[in-house]
Amino acid sequence: MILYILRRLLSAITVIFVTLLASFLLFFVAPTDPAGTICGPRCPNQRYEDIRHSLNLDRPVLVQFGEYMKGIVAGRDFHTGPIVTHCAAPCLGYSFTLNQPVTSLLARAAPVTVSIVLGGAIVYFGVGVFTGTAAARRRGAFRDQAVIAGALTINSVPYFIVALLLALYARFLPIANWVPPWVNPVSWAAGLVAAWLVLGLTNAASYTRYSRNSMIESLSEDYTRTARAKGISERRVVYRHGLRAALAPVVTILGLDIAFQITNTVFTESIFGLPGIGLLTLRAFTNFDLPVLMGSVLVGAIVLVMPNLLVDLLYTVLDPRVRLG
Repeated sequence: MILYILRRLLSAITVIFVTLLASFLLFFVAPTDPAGTICGPRCPNQRYEDIRHSLNLDRPVLVQFGEYMKGIVAGRDFHTGPIVTHCAAPCLGYSFTLNQPVTSLLARAAPVTVSIVLGGAIVYFGVGVFTGTAAARRRGAFRDQAVIAGALTINSVPYFIVALLLALYARFLPIANWVPPWVNPVSWAAGLVAAWLVLGLTNAASYTRYSRNSMIESLSEDYTRTARAKGISERRVVYRHGLRAALAPVVTILGLDIAFQITNTVFTESIFGLPGIGLLTLRAFTNFDLPVLMGSVLVGAIVLVMPNLLVDLLYTVLDPRVRLG
């Protein structure tokens, strides 16, 4: 078990490092002028030189990458004219467009994105597992056919259309806004309920089909038939024996989906005006803010890798048939 965890951790760290190296080479070593791109077409010469010096663009590539890695571990200093700004570790660069460390920008945006994604995941996972299980218990009946037809219909509507319709016409919902949960939990939930419903409505259909198919397979296994033969109630057979094994593949998809949603919240945050990582990345792309883009890529790599590791470890808890070797 320990060796398995160590191997998976090493694999995750390797993927993150390769992503970091690739994004650094793409943004700062490509045949372009990063300082000129960041500074803009009417950039004063002194500010241009300050950016070049702060990004170590006048030094060899290995030194540039070494300084970037050093900033992640120990922090860095950035010069904007006579002002020296210290970026504490982990330092992911400095936005000369917004005059703030990238770490600070991401730290303020991350709670917004995480709140949207996790709240939506609770909605679509709970609704999907419940409806999928209910349909699987009556396979072929009217309820099962109605659930499948509804899921296919919802899946055929593009996500951004559902989000726009909800944002424009769902006047009964509170206006979307961001209030930190540690300031006012009620206002936090009220400001995100529209985003949660959009994610829940559009993704619950898929999880209904995943859960239904997995539950049908689980209920046809020998151990569930044995449980019925022993006289155990149908409810206990379904929810105690069948559902536990059926959840394993669904949770795998959930882990990957959460990671994907965190790195793909541009539509949600743009439509509802929520200041998360997706909106921050979109604005950085518009302003050619390369340090923010690179920091967002690194954060995206981390959130894509870590759920995979957690899902692999959860397998042995959800499915007793699985053992790590």
